Amino acid sequence: MTQDRRSGTEPRTARSALRLRLLLSGIALPLAVIATIYFGIRAARTGETVWTVEAVIVGAVAVIALIDLVVIVRRLRARR
Repeated sequence: MTQDRRSGTEPRTARSALRLRLLLSGIALPLAVIATIYFGIRAARTGETVWTVEAVIVGAVAVIALIDLVVIVRRLRARR
């Protein structure tokens, strides 16, 4: 895909809302880490599988938020 040929109707100057994504990922990451710790402790204390599953799901959200933060910071630095 080149700059001259577009695949759809998006404008040539379309840009991602990187600052909003930075804010949302910055909020999601600490909340997901706290929730992962909480669910992990509950899983260890009760031995119920549901807490382990919840800890894994929220841990995955934390990893995704962290990756998103890294990508956003790299894109913001590249803009300068």
